[in-house]
Amino acid sequence: MGFVALLGLFACDSKPTATKPVTQTRADRDTLYSKLTDEEKRLSKNALIGLEVAEGLEAKLFASEPVMGNPTNIDVDAKGRVWVCEAQNYRFELNPDNPTRQEGDRILILEDTNGDGQADTSKVFYQGTDVNAALGITVLGNKVIVSCSPNVFMFTDEDGDDKADKKEILFSGLKGVQHDHAVHAFTFGPDGKLYFNFGNAGEQILDRNGKPVVDQYGQPVNAKGQPYRQGMVFRCNPDGSNFEVLAHNFRNNYEVAVDSYGTLWQSDNDDDGNRGVRINYVMEFGNYGYTDEMTGAGWQARRTNMEEEIPKRHWHLNDPGVVPNLLQTGAGSPTGMIVYEGRLLPKAFWDQMIHCDAGPNIVRSYPVQPDGAGYKAEMVNILEGVRDQWFRPSDVCVAPDGSLLIADWYDPGVGGHQMGDVNRGRLYRVAPPETPYKTAPLDLSTPEKAVEALQSPNQATRYLAWEKLHGWGKEAVPALEKLWKSENPRFRARALWLLTQVEGQAAQYLDQAIKDKNVDIRIAGLRAARELKGDVMPYLKALVRDSSAQVRREVALALHRNKSAEAPQLWTELAEQYDGKDRWYLEALGIGADGQWDSFFASWKQKAGENPSNTAAGRDIVWRARTKDALPLLAQQITAPTDNPKSRLRYFRAFDFQQDASKEKMLLGLLEKNDPQITTVALNHISPASLSKSAVLQKALKETLTAEKGSRTFLDLLQRYKVTTHNQALLDQVLAQPDSTLGVESAKLLLDLGGSDLLKKTLKGKDEKASSAVLSSLKRVGNGKAMDLIQSVVMDRKQDLAVRKEAVRALGFGWGGEEKLLEVVKQQQFPEELKPTAVGVLAGAQRKNIRDEAAKFLKMPGTTEGKPLPLISQLVKQKGTAQLGERVFVQNCSSCHQIGKQGVNFGPALSQIGGKLSKEALYVSIIHPDAGISFGYEGYIFKMKDGSTVVGIIASQTADGVDIKMPGGVMTKYVKSDIVSKKQMESSLMPSNLQQAMTEQELVDLVEYLSTLKADAGKQVAVK
Repeated sequence: MGFVALLGLFACDSKPTATKPVTQTRADRDTLYSKLTDEEKRLSKNALIGLEVAEGLEAKLFASEPVMGNPTNIDVDAKGRVWVCEAQNYRFELNPDNPTRQEGDRILILEDTNGDGQADTSKVFYQGTDVNAALGITVLGNKVIVSCSPNVFMFTDEDGDDKADKKEILFSGLKGVQHDHAVHAFTFGPDGKLYFNFGNAGEQILDRNGKPVVDQYGQPVNAKGQPYRQGMVFRCNPDGSNFEVLAHNFRNNYEVAVDSYGTLWQSDNDDDGNRGVRINYVMEFGNYGYTDEMTGAGWQARRTNMEEEIPKRHWHLNDPGVVPNLLQTGAGSPTGMIVYEGRLLPKAFWDQMIHCDAGPNIVRSYPVQPDGAGYKAEMVNILEGVRDQWFRPSDVCVAPDGSLLIADWYDPGVGGHQMGDVNRGRLYRVAPPETPYKTAPLDLSTPEKAVEALQSPNQATRYLAWEKLHGWGKEAVPALEKLWKSENPRFRARALWLLTQVEGQAAQYLDQAIKDKNVDIRIAGLRAARELKGDVMPYLKALVRDSSAQVRREVALALHRNKSAEAPQLWTELAEQYDGKDRWYLEALGIGADGQWDSFFASWKQKAGENPSNTAAGRDIVWRARTKDALPLLAQQITAPTDNPKSRLRYFRAFDFQQDASKEKMLLGLLEKNDPQITTVALNHISPASLSKSAVLQKALKETLTAEKGSRTFLDLLQRYKVTTHNQALLDQVLAQPDSTLGVESAKLLLDLGGSDLLKKTLKGKDEKASSAVLSSLKRVGNGKAMDLIQSVVMDRKQDLAVRKEAVRALGFGWGGEEKLLEVVKQQQFPEELKPTAVGVLAGAQRKNIRDEAAKFLKMPGTTEGKPLPLISQLVKQKGTAQLGERVFVQNCSSCHQIGKQGVNFGPALSQIGGKLSKEALYVSIIHPDAGISFGYEGYIFKMKDGSTVVGIIASQTADGVDIKMPGGVMTKYVKSDIVSKKQMESSLMPSNLQQAMTEQELVDLVEYLSTLKADAGKQVAVK
């Protein structure tokens, strides 16, 4: 889109001082910015030069350091004042070099008293260590909700002096203290309820007395998979009662936004580097697929019908029961979000989401359009840090006048829990050019005045108006009736929510709403009816044949756990209208049938006829169903003739979501079709317990193992059924691919299945190449049996010396290997001829204590101190060559990181890292990797039953097993019963001395190369 700039320059003092705005072209700003020193670029007076603002808008600096800094979250009250959660004390235990504020972090109130668009007064509402790095603030009259795990606080200003007089706990027990994935900000909904969410570090929620909160169905609200997993979205009364879980299985759903119809929107962050950041329409009761719904397995765990593209695979989008994404935006670090229902901004932004994404330094809108039962969206930029990568928008709010207030955390990096800049932070006001910042005094003296205030674009104002009107009850009806008849459908919806809560008025207005010509009003009417907890069946019957798929979606959701005798028939009517293409509609049907699939499916099947799978719509409903009656139909689809055998995988995957015991018989029956593809996939779904009981299964397994020898499937089947007759074939896989996951798992399986002697024979043989391959695999297995085999080669003086030296290097491989080699070296019988090799391994050990201990037993090389690296502020100024930096990456980093298809998938992918981190942050990440470890890439130390140690990243975890990804990218599955203990590492798996492996210039070249790796800022990935 086009951009203009009407940017003011500001002096850097405690109160930003405006100069006359000057109109500049983008090229003018590029030139001006390029002439600034690094220090000058970071000054608040130059902040706006680094930004571009959308056409028709102007950005102004509302406040900056030293008045405030590090704003994590903001709200704007009915007076137009900005409330700020500061976070100087963010992750201070991981950032010891950063100064901390001993008194604790602050909640500030900033006010522009003269209408010039800049704050000129600042007050401290509250300060304390209990709000260190709070992630959310919501102002509701004289009450202020602050979200700061482990608590959600309700502060009250009882005497109007802008100081907190009372502090109460609304919720407690939340996990994720000082964690971005914890509890986030609250939003006041048009129904008078509070909406909020937490990311997957939240895990649970307790009430003010420390007792587990239960949902609307009496289920404890936690992420243990019964039924909820990972991040969640909530709704409750203002006092915390009537608690509901609205959706789950997000990673870090940062902030939920609610529009006037009661529709929910939010963003969600991917595992860093996977370009899967998404925007979601939150369908009530939906599962959003971050982990496997049934087992909790991570998205990297192999499964039938796995998605080809990682951004889709990340969210299990091929699984039945996963709500689709509205939009996937690529890489990023999404933060605050609102729905803008004002009219001050250009029309393109009216009634649309506005969202901060700190990773790519951008504030965007996502204009949506109906798409079947769901929506589709595009991306439109509003404010972008095109020159200043330190621009880290953390939140956005709407002021009473309709302008935007945007918080800027302002930091060289984002994510990984590090903070490079402690003191700086900015607030921007975005509005049409030359628009003064003025807030009229709020008058709520009459219902008519309150209805006028209810139309404000500002949430805090609407809250005050709602409370007044709700309190007046019938007295407010005439004024609300006038708003209900207005032309603005969003204002009408706000009136509707209140009118339906007036005693004796609900039926009248609900009847009008469900007959309204506006689709969204009909939706709001049905939602309002449901919240009244009365009989909704008359409304469902009236809307079940609605012309809008979106209205019918709401009817389906309203059937969720509805025990009415009429519910199966209504669901059948909805299912008959499914077109076989609309995934939103299909998932709404699935949610509606949850817990009642048997009766709903039977009703539909009776209406659909003898062969309900003869249409695309029927096949989809069978695929989505969770009832034993669907099993024969799934089997029918698997065995049906097809030109695309891969399409069968979809129906096989559906078996994983069926829990009836009859599915085993159905799967065994598929073997009788004698179709190799069907047989192979079926074998990976049939229970191993059936092997001893079924001759057909035994025959099929034997034939398939012969046909699949050397493949991933071969290994999977041997592991699944514990077959011990193919050890030589496993050894062949080790020799063919010793460094791959396949080779390493083959070696591990050989050890598990009693094949140690075969490995030992190969190690002791004359074929050095074979011995080397086995050592390469065993060192990555790393368990006790593998280490013992390697050690036997080290100590065998009859073995070739070159092989023994390689065994020493294998024994000292990785975290656990360093400890094992040191243990062996400390034994007096360690061979003298191998000590130089041991020195080479232990001198490069990751841990200093290992190196120091080894020096007591070996003559370690003397350390020659080279010249120390310059300060990062100096390194940033040095010129690098990107082409040379790419070579440095290949030599030093590609064993753990990927760029495109180059390198190893272990640590975060770096394909777009230059769009996320500034050069300063890139240097910090390389030189001080422990300062910020991306969530999901933490290292863990596992102590095993056999005494060995395994170190790696948890790629997936279920009740039975853990998939551990080890340095080098190899992923191995371990049974939980074999793990004695698990401890998260305090340090990064990335060596802290990596920069010592390269020259200063190579380091500069590497950072230059990484800084060029950026995504197309205007590109979007839409996933239907």
